[in-house]
Amino acid sequence: MLNRRGFLKASAGVSALSLALPFPAEAAQRRGVELAATRGSIDAGEWGVQPGTSDESGRAFSRMLAEAADRNMPMFLPPGVYVLSNLELPRAVRLQGVPGATRIVYGGDGYLFLGGHEVERFELSGLVIDGANRWLADQAQGLIDLRRVGVVRLDDCVLIGSSRNALALEGVAGRVERSTFSGAADSGIFAAESAGLTIAGNTVTDCGNGGILVHRWQPAEDGTIISGNRVERIGARNGGTGQNGNGINLFRAGGVQVTGNQVADCAFSAIRANGSGNALIAQNTCLRSGETAIYSEFSFEGAVIAGNIVDFAANGISIANLDQGGRLATCSGNLVRNLSLDGPYPAESAGFGIGISIEADTSVTGNVVEDAPAYGLNIGWGAFMRNVTATGNVIRRTGIGVGVTVVEGAGSAVISGNLVSEAPGGAVVGHRWGEKVTEDLAATGAAAFPNLLIERNRAV
Repeated sequence: MLNRRGFLKASAGVSALSLALPFPAEAAQRRGVELAATRGSIDAGEWGVQPGTSDESGRAFSRMLAEAADRNMPMFLPPGVYVLSNLELPRAVRLQGVPGATRIVYGGDGYLFLGGHEVERFELSGLVIDGANRWLADQAQGLIDLRRVGVVRLDDCVLIGSSRNALALEGVAGRVERSTFSGAADSGIFAAESAGLTIAGNTVTDCGNGGILVHRWQPAEDGTIISGNRVERIGARNGGTGQNGNGINLFRAGGVQVTGNQVADCAFSAIRANGSGNALIAQNTCLRSGETAIYSEFSFEGAVIAGNIVDFAANGISIANLDQGGRLATCSGNLVRNLSLDGPYPAESAGFGIGISIEADTSVTGNVVEDAPAYGLNIGWGAFMRNVTATGNVIRRTGIGVGVTVVEGAGSAVISGNLVSEAPGGAVVGHRWGEKVTEDLAATGAAAFPNLLIERNRAV
């Protein structure tokens, strides 16, 4: 209940507040200052950096970033278009915008963001960064190029129209997440020599040579996590037979996890691990790959390829290159279907149309392969086979169910308990290189080949 004394006290408070209020224009200005203070960031307008203006030398913007670094505060860019080039980065960059509304456009004639070991932190959020397909100087690997920067955090940003890579990182730790990379002439994200990097929840589309690349100059532990990304429409503008055109590409990078990604319409592989040991490639969906959808190749030791879906590709999954030291893998619980005899270059070795290929120290179990016109499973190539098992797989509508090398010098293989349906070329067949040389070993047995154990397979 409001009594007389309470009413008079409240009225006095309102009167005092009214006397304290400034005129409307002053009030609006104060509200803007208070809003900026509430955000805990410096407003770019305080430094004369206004949307719709050009700062192609980057001087004013660089001074603003330096002041924010000295005060250890983030910098806020209001909505609008800012044309910038050749920014000098201080020891810490914390730049914020309004997602979809704050746009930085590269003005050309050099680079946009280029930072080295003197930069301790680099954080961007809520920005659209447009390279406008303009020329980048030789020293710039990408629209954003950061090397030996302490910590990198990129969140809820859009990078488009780079004439090289969209984002180039070397020797950095941090997170790249919830961002979009599109229209890069080379790759969407190129990360080399990473030191604890997570690439998660991003969208990478319409890039000329690659989607997400994780490389090292020499084989070594890397540990990057690539999870929950959507990668689509990746070309191979620079040609080759697999160097380009991959959605996710690992090169010499050990211990990388590639999980839960959606990868579609890549000129070559959806996921390609070259010389990358201890790779975990799991629960990815790989659609319409121009060559082999999932590749673990060359001098790797250790790969787990599990629970992936491959639909439409030239080949499904390949774990290869014992001749280069490629060995030690498990391949389980994958669904591979709708393969083709046609690839992006003239067929080599066993060719295209193969569901799963393996060579050395590898177990293949519990997979389902359907509509592979050459082989459901292909085990070994020439003398390159050692210690492999193929058990409990379901193979349907393939030219040959399981092909296994019977060339002299090949190692041991166990082919047991597989179900093969509608394979007119035979359930289990021996081959010498590319030539079929035996009858159906599932029916006749493998007594002539003491290195092979073939039993309890069922052909229907």
